[in-house]
Amino acid sequence: MSSGEGGFGYMLAEKFFGLLLVIIGTLTAYYTFTSTSALGAFIGFFVFFSFVLLILGLFMLIAKTEE
Repeated sequence: MSSGEGGFGYMLAEKFFGLLLVIIGTLTAYYTFTSTSALGAFIGFFVFFSFVLLILGLFMLIAKTEE
């Protein structure tokens, strides 16, 4: 297997999981901000967690995959 084979598959997987992380981070942020009374003391953790997911997903979408 040469180094050029499978590059497209890795790139596609990286972009797919980046998009998945962005969607999960967005949903987590939305439900965190709409249910603040139910979360109580844990709201800071969920806000931080949702932004980490969003940033990681955006990084995976923007980053260029090496071949």
